[in-house]
Amino acid sequence: MAKEKPNMKKHIVKSVAPGSIAEELEVEVGDAILAIDDTPIEDIFDYQFLVQDTYIEVLVEKKDGEQWLLEVDKEFDEDLGITFESGLMDEYRHCHNKCIFCFIDQMPKGMRETLYFKDDDSRLSFLQGNYVTLTNMSDHDVDRICRYHLSPINISFQTMNPKLRCMMLNNRFAGEALKKVDKLGEAGIQMNGQIVLCKGVNDGKELEFSIKEMMKYIPNLQSVSVVPVGLSKYREGLYPLEPFEKEDAKETLELIHRYQKLCMEKYGIHFIHASDEWYILAEEEIPEEERYDGYLQLENGVGMVRLLLNEFHEEVERRKKEGLLPMKEEKRVYSLATGKLIYPYLKRMAEELMELCPGLTLHIYDIRNDFFGERITVAGLLTAQDIIAQMKGREKGSRLYLPCNVLRSGEDVFLDDIHLNEVENALQVPIYIVKSSGRDFVEAILDQDGGK
Repeated sequence: MAKEKPNMKKHIVKSVAPGSIAEELEVEVGDAILAIDDTPIEDIFDYQFLVQDTYIEVLVEKKDGEQWLLEVDKEFDEDLGITFESGLMDEYRHCHNKCIFCFIDQMPKGMRETLYFKDDDSRLSFLQGNYVTLTNMSDHDVDRICRYHLSPINISFQTMNPKLRCMMLNNRFAGEALKKVDKLGEAGIQMNGQIVLCKGVNDGKELEFSIKEMMKYIPNLQSVSVVPVGLSKYREGLYPLEPFEKEDAKETLELIHRYQKLCMEKYGIHFIHASDEWYILAEEEIPEEERYDGYLQLENGVGMVRLLLNEFHEEVERRKKEGLLPMKEEKRVYSLATGKLIYPYLKRMAEELMELCPGLTLHIYDIRNDFFGERITVAGLLTAQDIIAQMKGREKGSRLYLPCNVLRSGEDVFLDDIHLNEVENALQVPIYIVKSSGRDFVEAILDQDGGK
């Protein structure tokens, strides 16, 4: 029997997979995992690392307090079949910065509490792709990342100017935190970066300086996205930031394209990427697929439009070849509501479908974001109340489509806590949810059960 060590954390079992090793060893919901191979488990990374070996000893505390030491012979990297009450097996770390561009600070009061939580947890970077500032990461955290060789880590750089970074994050240690990138790079940890660009702050010459400095970390730093700051109407008392205009976007793209060319010639990757918003604001064409280096920055809106268009055309061509387009006499009238950012592209896609399918009428509507302010144009920040207000009285046909990102992940609830069926009742039309790919768009519109 292994002895419980002082301050040993107890990780409560939430579920046990049927037929798993844990079930065979009679591990039950409510039991606690204390240690593996006499090593206390700090969080999910310790657990995943320690559980890999072919022979392990697992210290379990049963619900009645009795402790079992379980000997496990298994395949290398075979899972025990346990999930825990906390996905991290630890408390989430919140952000201690007061960034001048933080969107959470620009949200109105009275929304659900979880929307105000600012995470800055390096572990979520690996598990969920979140971006971290490094200011909340201790030397112990860095050492564990290097020891377990956890990759990639996603970093919110904002600037490589230490003094400016302290100002932007309102944290006197923010500049010093950049030194952790050196240690991660030396250990061969792969990284992706992000810059939230603020007009007159970290753009222009400062952006060029940051790009040059970040290029020194190639190939460990695989990509960096440049995203324009999102400005809601709730900025009273916050740092005075101005929105980017068309000419600003053109200048930013010219700089990024220049360094893309340089990086491609020198390293074989484009490295620095502009989010789709820059091209839309500058009224320039979205780049070809090859410029996105495998879409490493999709979550930051880099290449989403290009991928959407390519998937759409691939699916249309497939259906044309296989004779799967609806017959001309099939009359259908549908509608789709989305954010202003993606609206022009969805409208173009709808027009192409209607040309191929003469019996189809598809109304595409762009919803103005009155809740957060007109400068917020992404579909994922639309509220049910704006959709209801602006879709009332409009031609909707027999069904209304909405993009999946208007709903809370895994639920039928909007950002403002209004349920999907409430919107259906208010608009008196069945609502179908469209997934994010171009193929999903075609299936939703052309297949009778698409979106349900």
